[in-house]
Amino acid sequence: MSYRLGVLLGDDIGPEVVPEAITVAKAALDAVGVAAQWIDIPIGRAAYDATGTTMPADTIDRLAALDGWVLGPIGHQAYRELGEGAFNPHPIIRKHFDLYANIRPALSYANVPSLHDGVDVLIVRENNEGFQPDRNMVVGEGEFMPSEDMALSIRVITRKASARLARIACEYAEARGGHVTAVHKDTVFKLGCGLFAEECRKVAGEFPGITFDEVMVDTFALKLAMNPKQFDVVVITNLFGDIMSDLAAGLVGGLGLAPALQMGPKYAMAQAAHGSAPDIAGKGVANPYALIMSVAMLLDWLGRQRGDGALILAASAMDGAIKETIKDAKTLTPDLGGTASTGEMGRAVAARAASLVAA
Repeated sequence: MSYRLGVLLGDDIGPEVVPEAITVAKAALDAVGVAAQWIDIPIGRAAYDATGTTMPADTIDRLAALDGWVLGPIGHQAYRELGEGAFNPHPIIRKHFDLYANIRPALSYANVPSLHDGVDVLIVRENNEGFQPDRNMVVGEGEFMPSEDMALSIRVITRKASARLARIACEYAEARGGHVTAVHKDTVFKLGCGLFAEECRKVAGEFPGITFDEVMVDTFALKLAMNPKQFDVVVITNLFGDIMSDLAAGLVGGLGLAPALQMGPKYAMAQAAHGSAPDIAGKGVANPYALIMSVAMLLDWLGRQRGDGALILAASAMDGAIKETIKDAKTLTPDLGGTASTGEMGRAVAARAASLVAA
């Protein structure tokens, strides 16, 4: 098979880390004999400077014609100083393509400084409803001010979204041989969290090979900080998941070690959890780990969707290569304790990915 994959560089460190992730992916794909065409699609500040908008009108149509895509970090906080055409594009992409599940692993490494050793937690976060006002309504937004002194935010929780997210979490747990923890606060949000918890219980009952439990979100924060190894796969609503997945990343070394996959029934997007880091942009020291692992997750998802074992093998080679590079510790960026540049680390991982396939 051959594939067409989109490359959206994003802002600040995006043009530095995204190309390294693509370099690693190309090495792995070439080694397994999979043909892939990488299509550049302008987005973010560069697109705004060229066209007057951070998301050109044809972006959705161009993405729809591809098999998947890689989105670099978006520095949308800086867009406030720009004109009307400056807005955060990725919630629109997630909503349009029904990328309802945000898969965020937190994995610790023995030779990378972290608050806890031996952590392997997979957070499955709902992506398209909840409190986030830019994606929980068809028309308008779920946040408004009826007066100058009052702001209201509406959280949307549906059975459909809760059930299909729980199913994804249970499938991951089944493959990992572990258990699912549903995180919510149904003691207070009796209807919203209650509905989410109810659907999680129903779906978990269809997977007799896994263990299922529930934890209130505040208790989960405490337990995750103290002993994250007690958790395996976590299924959680949007805003709670946004916060807790960042906490999980902090426990294993920071957002530089926080890959993510945005997935839906037909499309998926590799998008690391970290921001655009304008303070280090252009210095050549940004850690490409999160984007490399995000692209590996994309290739694995695509391989399973299309029944293409070669894609799955390429993803596995990328995963193994980044882990070997971290273990070897000779070509790591400064945040990981090394002195290598972004490009040096990327090239080292790419070489290892190709050699792992050859072996």
